Amino acid sequence: MKTRCSWAQKNEKMKYYHDTVWGVPVYDDQRLFRKLVLDINQAGLSWQIILDKEDSFDEAFDHFNIKKIANYDERKIQELMHNPNIIRNRRKIEATIFNAKRVLEIQKELGSFSNYLWGFNNHKVLKNSYQSKKQIPSTNELSDRITKDLKKRGFKFVGSKIIYAFIEATGLINDHATTCFRYEEI
Repeated sequence: MKTRCSWAQKNEKMKYYHDTVWGVPVYDDQRLFRKLVLDINQAGLSWQIILDKEDSFDEAFDHFNIKKIANYDERKIQELMHNPNIIRNRRKIEATIFNAKRVLEIQKELGSFSNYLWGFNNHKVLKNSYQSKKQIPSTNELSDRITKDLKKRGFKFVGSKIIYAFIEATGLINDHATTCFRYEEI
C-alpha cells in the first residue's frame, strides 16, 4: 500500500489528484493559468469543492484558452454567473478575465507565463522536507515575492496563501511529506 500525504486520504478523487497532478512540475501556460484560476476560486472553500467542479470549470471557461478568456464581455460574465456548476462569484470571474489579460502581457514581455513563474525559482523545484501537513506553512518567501510581483503587474485576487497553494500544486515547490511515495519522485 502506498503512503500518501495525509490530506490525500479523503476519497478516490483526492487520491488520484494527489498521485497524478499535485506537485508535478507544470510548464504549459494554459495549464498554469487553469490552476491559478482554480486556486483563486478555491479561496474560502475546500479543495474538494473545486475538484468536484473541475470539469464544469473547463467547459464554462473554454478549457482555459487564455486569449478567449481575455476577451470575455458582460454577456459572458452573466452566462458564468448563471452557471450552477461553477463558483458564481462575480469578483472571481472578473479576476479571471483581468488576469488572462495580464498573462498575455507577460507572454509578450517574457515569452511565456511559465518562464515568468519558474524564473522566481531559477527554474528549479524547491524541495522542502516536511514530515507532516502541520509543518507546512501557508506562505513563504517565494509565494510572497511572486504575489508582490503579480500585484505590481495588476493581477487581481492573488494573495500569498493562494499563490503558495498554486506553486505547491504546479510543482515549483515539493511539499509532499517526506514519508509520501511522491516525495522522491519529484
